[in-house]
Amino acid sequence: MAFWRISICSLLLLLLSSSTMATASISRPRKRPTSSLIQEKFIQCFTGSSQFYIPLSTAFFTPNNASFTSVLQSTSQNLRYLVPSMPKPELIITPLHESQAQASVICAKRLDIHLRVRSGGHDYEGLSYVSQIESPFVIVDLSKLRLIKVDIQDNSAWVEAGATIGEVYYRIAEKSNIHGFPGGLCTSLGIGGHITGGAYGSMMRKFGLGADNVIDARIVDVNGRVLDRAAMGEDLFWAIRGGGGASFGIILEWKIKLVPIPATVTVFTVTKSLEQGATKLLYKWQTVADKLDEDLFIRVIIQTANAGKNNAKTVTTSYNALFLGDAERLLRVMQQSFPELGLTRKDCTETSWIKSVLYIAGYSSNTPAEILLQGRSTFKNYFKAKSDFVKEAIPETALEGLWKRLLEEDSPLMIWNPYGGMMARISESQIPFPHRQGIKFKIQYLTLWQVEDNNASKHFDWIRRLYNYMAPYVSMFPRGAYVNYRDLDLGMNKNINTSFIEASLWGVRYFKDNFMRLVKVKTRVDPNNFFRHEQSIPPLPVQARY
Repeated sequence: MAFWRISICSLLLLLLSSSTMATASISRPRKRPTSSLIQEKFIQCFTGSSQFYIPLSTAFFTPNNASFTSVLQSTSQNLRYLVPSMPKPELIITPLHESQAQASVICAKRLDIHLRVRSGGHDYEGLSYVSQIESPFVIVDLSKLRLIKVDIQDNSAWVEAGATIGEVYYRIAEKSNIHGFPGGLCTSLGIGGHITGGAYGSMMRKFGLGADNVIDARIVDVNGRVLDRAAMGEDLFWAIRGGGGASFGIILEWKIKLVPIPATVTVFTVTKSLEQGATKLLYKWQTVADKLDEDLFIRVIIQTANAGKNNAKTVTTSYNALFLGDAERLLRVMQQSFPELGLTRKDCTETSWIKSVLYIAGYSSNTPAEILLQGRSTFKNYFKAKSDFVKEAIPETALEGLWKRLLEEDSPLMIWNPYGGMMARISESQIPFPHRQGIKFKIQYLTLWQVEDNNASKHFDWIRRLYNYMAPYVSMFPRGAYVNYRDLDLGMNKNINTSFIEASLWGVRYFKDNFMRLVKVKTRVDPNNFFRHEQSIPPLPVQARY
């Protein structure tokens, strides 16, 4: 029987009896070479493999370099993974040309050195710059590959993996005020990794995900070859658009499809506290958010604040929105569909799409669009995150219990993002991202702290208790999760021998039935599991392939 015809359930039964034997048979214990020898051999191999000369001082950073720490921390977002106790790479390579990304793969493979790939550093569990499962390892940092070529006549753009989504938005707006791209809300996201997980944003209800709007790509495969869509084939092209980062190769660039937008859009934020009827209003939002005009995206940002006459701690719900049209039409839509919010013309700001990007990202109204070219985030925190998908409105009694739990934590944050519209019309199997029809909204849970906390476990305990509390009110069988909000609590690969059984525990939560197809693609293009990390897609064990 061909391996792609095996179901997940039957494959699990097959593997349970042989996993111990298989692990023992393919284990590859290695004697760790010295750091200096690793660095020397890698640099020798690299300079001999790349067709372009690159000064060592601009391409390679070892722990002995004065700038090593600043390069390592430059785009990393989660400070939990930058503490001294976390493993550090033997080498950071910053390619200036795609041939140097090729050389990185060729040399890591030749020298049997584990490799991690980073484009924007937003990985929630630090998987792009920390390896907790094996060492030594090196990082390929793509931040210097950030060329953007916008072709308005073709309604497309080629974007290198190290560019941020904010830079992409700026370069599109530079050419046209009636073109855009439906990518992320956080403008410092590296587009290389961003699209590999799906890439949702404030235009998703109109145009779908960023990954739904990719028409070509260029990738370095396990053999160091650069492949475009035609060369890689449709299966691999399918897998890299939403199947999670760093399982199939190094993304060099995406060709994205531009979407039409009006010259004038409207934004607003309306905040309600518990004392202002937040509970009933949020329940109403749940019943309409996925059914609103698809030009309208209203997310809810939920956090605690000190408010009221006594400055007491309470919960606030902020309705943060983008409407693809003018304020007059927005007010008509709101009056018809969600009058309970009480939106007025004074609440609305008409602006350009590029200015709306800044607004949704939290910048002040007088911030120039050029800030998007900085390509770096000012958001750096210690944090832990989780995610859920909701299919039925959460009852008010459950919301009351939620408020009680939020008020127990120092700095909690929840963001509820509406679905419906185009998201409900795209098939679950169109790309690996499967959370489509029937989803009302997605929940992101976060707990944040500003300084290294010796009692950080209390924050982990809190968010895990909250996650357990929410279980009856969210998707089940599987309980879905968003791969770009990596959560190692769901499970992780323990060592070099990625287990299909263990990976399926979290794989079906991120990808549902698409997980098996991702495994099939992985088995074909990277059967020896060169591209791997704590939650990478596993290949099938040899005994299960035929």
